Amino acid sequence: MNEASSHTEERPGWRPASYYPDPAIRALDPRFEKYWLKLSAVERLATGLRWAEGPVWFGDGRYLLCSDIPNQRLLKWEEETGAVSVFRKPSNFANGNTRDRQGRLVTCEHGGRRVVRTEYDGSITVLMDQFNGKRLNSPNDVVVKSDGSIWFTDPTFGLLGNYEGYKAEPEIEPNVYRLDPETDKATIVAEGVLGPNGLCFSPDEKILYVVESRGVPNRKILAYDVSPEGTTLSNKRIHIDAGPGTPDGMRCDIDGNLWCGWGMGDPELDGVVVFAPDGVMIGRIALPERCANVCFGGVKRNRLFMAASQSIYALYVNTQGALGG
Repeated sequence: MNEASSHTEERPGWRPASYYPDPAIRALDPRFEKYWLKLSAVERLATGLRWAEGPVWFGDGRYLLCSDIPNQRLLKWEEETGAVSVFRKPSNFANGNTRDRQGRLVTCEHGGRRVVRTEYDGSITVLMDQFNGKRLNSPNDVVVKSDGSIWFTDPTFGLLGNYEGYKAEPEIEPNVYRLDPETDKATIVAEGVLGPNGLCFSPDEKILYVVESRGVPNRKILAYDVSPEGTTLSNKRIHIDAGPGTPDGMRCDIDGNLWCGWGMGDPELDGVVVFAPDGVMIGRIALPERCANVCFGGVKRNRLFMAASQSIYALYVNTQGALGG
């Protein structure tokens, strides 16, 4: 199925829960119980994508945007009606998305090897496409801090072939960047990360988490301390060793728990896993597909949206997404 569709057209492998509590949700630690709404179940909102990524919630319009990278499009799902439509095509192989503090869409584009902003009138502003005269690789994920600074990862994934970008040789090492809102000056805030991928701030913005997706021997979630002025990072450390898991994108809730897209075609891994602030895995949401990225949304920011391979899922939870990111 090449066209995205509503959840009414079921796909083999997906069956909605027929009773509560949803057996797809498991508490691995007593701390998860407070976040688990026992009368909520995983819902599939849309399917027919090729590789779903970068969900971002627009509360003022009550809709979700999501990247479908190989299909060169951004999709729009409307909360009020459940309608799915194409928001932008071609999307320049858009991947990660977020909103800035003025509510504008900020997008990482593999195809343009750049980070762009969609203005209120729909026009596109290029925020960054090179550093010191060298082209970026393929910006992957992006968050906006409370001071308006834009932080993003730039691995080489979009350069590896012509499926999620355009095959090319990298001109610069993969890095994590910060774009200053006042000067528009970019700085490297983290280098030496093996395949920097998803990123998010802790609720107090004192910690930046970064997925190291080419970590050896396992993927890792790294943690950095953010300087008091909010411009540099220090104290790089391994927060979570993923073992056989494959963390990709993630978001923090207001209590500092990490909700992480997870899996690699293994029923025991595919879905979302939740880590407490101390790095202990406390909960799991099983999906029939690998989950790439998540975001919180809904009227009260208590609905978890999950971009998982060919589908978009949602689950109401008893917490809220942290502001920003």
